[in-house]
Formats: sequence, structure tokens, C-alpha cells
Amino acid sequence: MSLKRVLGASTALTLIAGASLAQDTTITIATVNNGDMIRMQGYTDQFTAETGIGVEWVTLEENVLRQRVTTDITTNGGQFDIMTIGMYETPIWGANGWLVPLDGLSEDYDVDDILPAMRDGLSHDGTLYAAPFYGESSMVMYRTDLMEKAGLEMPHAPTWQFIREAAAAMDDPDAGINGICLRGKPGWGEGGAFITVTGNSFGARWFDEDWTPQFDQPEWAEALNFYVNLMNDYGPDGYENNGFNENLSLFQQGLCGMWIDATVAASFVTNPDDSEVADSVGFALAPNSEGVDRKANWLWAWALAIPAGTQQADAAQTFIEWATSTDYIELVAENEGWANVPPGARSSLYENPDYIAVPFAQTTLDSINAADPTNPTVDPVPYVGIQFAAIPEFAGIATEVSQEFAAAYAGQQTVEEALEKAQAITTEAMEAAGY
Repeated sequence: MSLKRVLGASTALTLIAGASLAQDTTITIATVNNGDMIRMQGYTDQFTAETGIGVEWVTLEENVLRQRVTTDITTNGGQFDIMTIGMYETPIWGANGWLVPLDGLSEDYDVDDILPAMRDGLSHDGTLYAAPFYGESSMVMYRTDLMEKAGLEMPHAPTWQFIREAAAAMDDPDAGINGICLRGKPGWGEGGAFITVTGNSFGARWFDEDWTPQFDQPEWAEALNFYVNLMNDYGPDGYENNGFNENLSLFQQGLCGMWIDATVAASFVTNPDDSEVADSVGFALAPNSEGVDRKANWLWAWALAIPAGTQQADAAQTFIEWATSTDYIELVAENEGWANVPPGARSSLYENPDYIAVPFAQTTLDSINAADPTNPTVDPVPYVGIQFAAIPEFAGIATEVSQEFAAAYAGQQTVEEALEKAQAITTEAMEAAGY
């Protein structure tokens, strides 16, 4: 891929002319160990060859990444020139002045092509503070062969009650097949994210309009009991330790009848080089509980942002333009096929007939469009966010709550005990914060 195509001719010529001066420039990027991010690292030698900007990667498990970048940004540590963050952190950190505004992106980059849901979620007061590498919602991925064998047909918009029926029908312990695989791993963005959207789909919410925690309400008891019973009956052993990557591995090995998780996983489970069930995977919207007008889907982007403490802001922005451009998408498509390009970030991708023909493309877009961060629950709430509440205190509170829930998944305490502790943890933290 030509640098001129990514940055525009005049910018590219300036960079190439000065490449000899840039040879000593190296940026350090902190990122998550997800497949699309690993793929991006494989192409950065080309970026370095064309710009003279070296790239060092710090690749971390999701929970560890969040801890490291949060510590670095809040202490102005300066370890990283680019951070991989998401829709929760970006507007909060941007408002605090902790991120470099991305208001100098080139005209060729075409900021307006970024999907509105992604652009809005990565902005504060109309200023973009992070560029989406990929965007996602969540959806059902399922084994079409096992569904057919069970004599069932997956609806485009299933209910949780159907999901339980299908899990029971596909569960085959003798063959090592779990009816369903879902996240239980502690962490606000791991199992915490999944159980929050599950709660939404049963009519639950984190807070009422007065910021009073709601874990003592019947909707949370219904949601958490349903989840625990479903997973105890038809999920894998030790599911309290499973996050995105663990469940991806199980599904690719053919050990899950269904998996409800990030839409970005679709390219991995349908890749015959990695997935044993690539030719028998179907897709559906995330479920809702019967009679509840909310689905268990989220809205997220893994995005690239520049911390205010960097000494390499110009080089960092050059990399962000390269990695999140339409031409990077075309580079991956040329080398690995359209199914493997980073999804969910740009409108033009979903106007491309080559991409929209990919089996999961339309369901991914439908899932993203169905997610409304400003109206995430049945009853009104004072916060924005679907799998999170966009307040600074949420990450710490939700991490503790997810640990209590994981203890219930592991059988170390009852659902009732976990909810009681969640209510106490959240109430104490919110009162201390002055809500």
C-alpha cells in the first residue's frame, strides 16, 4: 500500500523526503492481544519502510492493558505514544485533557466516513480523541450443523428462552460439546460487560435516575439466576475464567454449540485456517428476554489514541492515519480477503459489495445500528453507555462487582449473596464519590 494513498501526496512526499531524519523516531504502542491487533502488527514493517518511523509493541491481555494504560495516563507516565482504548475511556480522558485531539487529520483520511455511532462515542464536545481501528457490537454465533441436527432453526432475533432451548438440544457432554459458551471472567470489560448487557435484556439497570444502585431489584435477580443456571447446565467447566479469547478458542475447536460475543469474532470463527467449524457457522442478533424491548448487545470500538504526555505526537498521528485508513482495509483485503478486514468502523466498508457479501457483514451492521448508548435500558437511567456507565468511577466499581459475580459462577457463593455484595460495593463507592 502506497503512503501517498493513505496520507495524501503532499504529506507523503514531505515524510519520505525527511525519512532519513525520522530513522531515529520510534513510537511505542500499547494494544490488546486480539486477532485484528495482532494482524496489524504484521503489516507495520511496511509503515516503517515508507516513513522511517519505528514501532515497538506492548501487547497485553485485555484486563492488564486497561490497568497499564490507565495508570500511565493518570500519572502522565509517558510509557506509550499510542494507546488502544475504547468508548468508555476516550470521552472521559479527552475531557480531562489527557489525550491529544485528533483535529488535524488529513482531508484524504475522511473523518466523516467513520460510522456516526463510532465517531460520537470516541468524541468529547464534538472533538475526536481516538480513531477506531475496528468497531463492534455483539451477536449470536452458532453451529448450523448442530442446530439442524437438533431440529431447530435460529431466528434472526432470538429470545433468551430460545437460546436456552437450543443450548439444551445441542449440548453433548459425551462428545465434549457445550451447548453454549459465554464470558464469566472478572473485569468490567470482560465478564462484566457481558452480564451488564444480559441485565439490560431482562429489564435491569445499574442505577436509577437518582444514581441509586439497583442490584437489589428483581430484574437483576432474574438475569443473574438465568445466566448461572444456563451456564451451569450447558456451559463449559470453569466458565468463570473464560473471556473473549478463551471462548474463541473453544468455539474454533468445535466445542461450543453457540457463542454470544463481539461481532468482530465472526472473521475468526469462519477462517478455515484457524477454525475447525468455519464452514458451519451462522449468525443472529443478540437475544432479549421475552417481553423485554432491549437486546443483550453492546457498542464498542477498540481505538487508537495519543496520550498528552507523548513526545512523538506527530509520528503517532501518522501511524494512526495509516492504521485506521480505508487503504489499510484494502491492504488486508488484498492479502487476506475481505472477511478479515477490520470491521465496524467506516460507512464505506458497508457500501462495498465485496464486503457486504461476506456472510456476517449485514448482521454486524444491524447489531451496531441496534445499539443505543443514550437509551440502553428499559427504565430511564442517568448515564450513557450500554455495557458500561460513562462515569469515572465505573471501571473500579464494575471490576469489583464482576469478581463477586464470578465467585457465584464458581459456586463459592449464591446469586443472592453476590447481588447483596454488589449492592453494598456500588452504594459505598457512589456515596464516597458524592453521587
